[in-house]
Amino acid sequence: MFLRICMTGLILLLFAVTVDGRVGDSTSESSYCTETKECFLFDLVCAGDGYEVRHYEAAKWVTTEAESYFMEIATSRAFRKLYKYITGENEAGATIDMTAPVLIKVNNSTSMWQPSVYGLSFLLPSKYQANPPKPTDASVYLTDTPDMKVYVKSYGGWMISLVAKSQVETLKTSLDNVKATYETEYHYNVGYNSPMKIMNRHNEAWFIVKGEPVCPRSE
Repeated sequence: MFLRICMTGLILLLFAVTVDGRVGDSTSESSYCTETKECFLFDLVCAGDGYEVRHYEAAKWVTTEAESYFMEIATSRAFRKLYKYITGENEAGATIDMTAPVLIKVNNSTSMWQPSVYGLSFLLPSKYQANPPKPTDASVYLTDTPDMKVYVKSYGGWMISLVAKSQVETLKTSLDNVKATYETEYHYNVGYNSPMKIMNRHNEAWFIVKGEPVCPRSE
């Protein structure tokens, strides 16, 4: 009986360490977060010509969707819903710290002549990774990203639609040049900064790796 209790405690401790390990201190070397306490941390697998390959552990997010012809309008609507969630509109009435980055899931098959549905996700802090409070708004829901490798292109400035599309196309070209395989149905536009930050902004374009990532051969 004593052994069973000890083993249960050890398993719970390991689970807690694993959960906290996915979301960590923004002062970590693998962080571009300058305005939040915690960040979605990664391991750099390799750097290619025009892209990085990163490894991210599984993590839990809070998500909602909005439809518009313009990414900026859709994400503004979605942001308001998620902001209400982290400021107390959840079953626990909890106030939840903002983290970074913010993910915008973009459907690649939508025509420019029709509105697109954009998914906006806030990363949940380490405190809430294991047991986040449920949203009270039916259009807001909890999601998980799996343990994954990601092709990444970083860029500065403001993540407006035309800039984001250009960066995604540049990343796509870099990946196609090395015959990389990646998720083609959607990509992520990834933002790290609030509108209040004017200088040294950091944004990213992500494609999820399919199969083995393409890394430069070591000399």
